[in-house]
Amino acid sequence: MTTLWTSNGGRVGLGDLPVVTGEMLRDHCVALDANGARLIAAMPLASASPGGAREAVAVFADDARNRLALCRVRFTAGGRYPSVTAALPAAQAVERELWEELGVVPEGHPWLKPLRAHPELSAGAAAPGGGGAQARHPFFRVEGSGVHEVAVGPVHAGIIEPGHFRLQCRGEEVLSLELHLGYQRRGAERALVAASPHLRVAIAESLAGDGAVGHVLAQCRAMEALAEVEVPLAAQVLRGVALELERLACHAGDLGALAGDVGYLPGASWFGRLRGEFLNLLLELSGSRFGRGLIVPGGVRFSLGAARRGALIERLERAEKDLRESAEVMFGAASVLSRFEGTGVVSRDAALDLGLVGPVARASGVSRDVRRDHPHGIYRFAIIPVAAGETGDVMARAMVRWLEIQRSLVFVREQLAEYREGPLAVPAGAAAPDTVAVALVEGWRGEILHLAATGADGALAAYKAVDPSFHNWFGLTIALRGNQVSDFPLCNKSFNLSYAGHDL
Repeated sequence: MTTLWTSNGGRVGLGDLPVVTGEMLRDHCVALDANGARLIAAMPLASASPGGAREAVAVFADDARNRLALCRVRFTAGGRYPSVTAALPAAQAVERELWEELGVVPEGHPWLKPLRAHPELSAGAAAPGGGGAQARHPFFRVEGSGVHEVAVGPVHAGIIEPGHFRLQCRGEEVLSLELHLGYQRRGAERALVAASPHLRVAIAESLAGDGAVGHVLAQCRAMEALAEVEVPLAAQVLRGVALELERLACHAGDLGALAGDVGYLPGASWFGRLRGEFLNLLLELSGSRFGRGLIVPGGVRFSLGAARRGALIERLERAEKDLRESAEVMFGAASVLSRFEGTGVVSRDAALDLGLVGPVARASGVSRDVRRDHPHGIYRFAIIPVAAGETGDVMARAMVRWLEIQRSLVFVREQLAEYREGPLAVPAGAAAPDTVAVALVEGWRGEILHLAATGADGALAAYKAVDPSFHNWFGLTIALRGNQVSDFPLCNKSFNLSYAGHDL
């Protein structure tokens, strides 16, 4: 197999990457997949090769062996190649993204539709057949007696991000759900390439607002890999604490939102308050309730004195007591269980086929977690047991969150109790020229990837950020099939994906 292996946070020379042609790509991906390595990203390179060929760097994750594979994929200009998705459905979004950004056509792709582009707003190849400015998104339709269509969004009743959902229904039963995203497209990856190092941190923190810590950690780790920087141990500890506090806040918030969606208002109130407790702990650590401003290339900005650490541990213990009492009551309520159990099922096979990540994958029995499979920083020394379910329904996704809350609490308490003062940062250093670096982080939604490449002068030349939502949105369409229209908000909340993180 034509591959070059590296580790999470590793870097390799662009010139050392093996080249795979578009015609070879499907066979290459199938061979790697058969040996346990899954395709997780492809980053278009800025410059075209001789003859007008376009190139991308593809990344594969071999979770069982704690390693990553990289290769350079070369497509003929405006050319076609055998679709990987036809053999490996998990590649569907990666190929649609390459189609939009490079104009290469994956022949045989079963769902070749715009991923983020809106053909009706701009001319180009975003629509099948190269439709022009008057083209419309080709929504799937079900025909038949009693079949009707329900459209939701992009403007929603709540204060949430924009995204369009098109449901095909027979009576109250959902036959098909299709997503149309891209309303939050901001050109973030291009902005990351053009920005100064300090501005890059701010952009990374805003890729997905509730995942600021996870994204900025991945961005800084990619930059540190390009410069071969080793972050001090004290900074690694504080980075891990911030990441787990973000997970605690978001998981507690999700449990409250799920309770609210089934009309269990006590749970919505209890968990909503506890989410605020963890956000306030992030505020104590970083100066921001969303963890912004703490992590920088080379380390962190702030430390914790003994008195503050003791106060944080006490507050964590009080929050844990309240969490346990709230979870015991909510998960014992028949009205909650009747709505959670058996709703929005994603089977293990479907989760594997679609390449799902994070709590959504683990709830379906796919034990996949960057902290264990590709450990970095403090996670190389402090192991957090992976929480997994089996049933793949809303109940499993809620229980995985609750298990992860308990395990993150143990981790944060231990790290704060054992923390020793030390250097907080080292100079970021200059990036190596003609080099590519990859960094994975287990954000609260799942696997975050940042991939960066430099040019001959050492300046950033290409960048790819992959939020877990990129992999997981299609899973929601499978979860809703066969459910009731009224189950849509509950299923959607049990995934709780980011529109901005997907659109970038």
